[in-house]
Amino acid sequence: MTRHGLHRITRFRSGPRRKAIAIGVIGGSVVAGIVATMMPLLASDDLSIRAAADTTATMVSQDGDNSVKTTVATCATRCDGNPRGGRQAVVEFAVTTIPAAAVNVRATLRMHAWQQFAATVTAHASPLSAREARPALGPAGDLLDSVNGVSKGFNEWDVSKLVTGNGVWTVSLVQSGLESRIYWASVENRSPDLRPSLTISYDLGSRPSAPPTTRPAPTPSASPTTAAPKPSPTVTPTRTATPSASGTLPTGKCGSVSDKLVPSCGAWWGMYSPAGAAGGWDHGKAVSDVEAQVGRKFDIVHRYHDFSNTGSNGAFPDMYEQQQMREGRLMFFAWESRNFSTGTTLKWSDVYSGRQDETIDAVAGRIRAAGVPVFMGFDHEPEDEPNKGSDADFVRAWRYVHERFARAGASNAVWVWTMMGWSGHYSRYAGLYPGDQYVDWVAYDPYNFHVCNGSTVWKSPSTTVGGFYRWLDDNGIGAGKPRMLAEFGTNFDAADPGAKQRWFQEFPAALKAHPKIKAAIYFNSAGMTSRTPTCDMTMNHDAAAVAGFAKAGQDPYLRQPTGGSR
Repeated sequence: MTRHGLHRITRFRSGPRRKAIAIGVIGGSVVAGIVATMMPLLASDDLSIRAAADTTATMVSQDGDNSVKTTVATCATRCDGNPRGGRQAVVEFAVTTIPAAAVNVRATLRMHAWQQFAATVTAHASPLSAREARPALGPAGDLLDSVNGVSKGFNEWDVSKLVTGNGVWTVSLVQSGLESRIYWASVENRSPDLRPSLTISYDLGSRPSAPPTTRPAPTPSASPTTAAPKPSPTVTPTRTATPSASGTLPTGKCGSVSDKLVPSCGAWWGMYSPAGAAGGWDHGKAVSDVEAQVGRKFDIVHRYHDFSNTGSNGAFPDMYEQQQMREGRLMFFAWESRNFSTGTTLKWSDVYSGRQDETIDAVAGRIRAAGVPVFMGFDHEPEDEPNKGSDADFVRAWRYVHERFARAGASNAVWVWTMMGWSGHYSRYAGLYPGDQYVDWVAYDPYNFHVCNGSTVWKSPSTTVGGFYRWLDDNGIGAGKPRMLAEFGTNFDAADPGAKQRWFQEFPAALKAHPKIKAAIYFNSAGMTSRTPTCDMTMNHDAAAVAGFAKAGQDPYLRQPTGGSR
């Protein structure tokens, strides 16, 4: 987790230097009861869809919003003294992800204004093209909804009469009662959170094929005083991979998994849950306790390791990870070029110069000996590591490590390239990409920090994951490769106690709307944020949040039929 320019070194420390994190544990049966009372007979999903195009329709030959066009405008027919100065904001949406079984489709248009205005703005089905630079004004289409008095921030119109399912839908906003322009954020606005969006909810016309509440919760592991599990090299995880030629998105029936760990449908559900001194540094129990809370086994367990090549920090897979693999979980080893205990940070030149070959080869040998495919990362979020070297140094180090693994026969390593995904670094990502032959998955770390990083913006799940996803599509980095949320998380909203629960409940719909994401891993730690009365990024800081997360994890999209009691 990074708050643009801050490192997360504190989460890597071991022994007495590491701060213990207290996790409130709720019995699995209690959580199941909470979830059962929330689960409707018919499934329901919410989608947040960004506008595909927008424009300002006007007869005025020049207008500020038609140049850089970070805004669109509305104005009455007589506008700023011009009797023919009227303007309509025209917005187009391409809706493609509503299931065929959806009924009772409800759609809400959301547009952001920077000031409050005493004006009426009506939404209409539009015959105009949102893709023209400045289309001529025409008669408004059927009235959909009206806002009487424009608010500062987001304004909403019910457009359900128009948006009845999948298709391309265009809405015009028509202003009256104020003869001055109102500007609205457009699809080109530099802040993705302010851009026009369409929120869609619906019910499904049939019951889910397998009611998720019937699945048993996993049995918690032994108490912290129990000895750590002993590895048994002759036992292997229950998952059987179906080979495919590459890490590209596979085809075939649900339940097949490629040799690069890509599920044929749906997505993996994962967890980073750090161990602490209070629990005896039991990395197995740190995960199984959370599994007991949410009533399922995680597909992926995420751990961070260093270059010390000793102890649980550096000599991985450790005994906890070996046990988790035997129990059918996939491991994601995020390998960082530093020493967590001493605080030493390596430079990327230390890696590719050969000075770390002994460590690299030892880790490669242990990964090879694991005998099953594992996710492997090297220095996640390198754009936030200015002291390690240049972007070119990172690429050279990545390739060097990859090539030594290949020479060591560790072909079961599935390489995950993980970036922050922050728009402030978009110009750097092409230079940080090692190349298609060195990368199997493309990952990023999106967060809804809300006030944790000084913002006041509450981002929906779709907004949270959508920005870098679209950038990757537009720029072709890792084209055709599966994507992963190597970390994701959300704060709560002190003014709306149910917001975090709803955020989790809406998360599966956000994944379905971004189908190239084939794995999502929650970062269940404060990271570099501080727990305050308005900030807590952990998943299980209260019962409502746990219930929301548990419901998300029961969605069939996140329950892979590949073995294990998920």
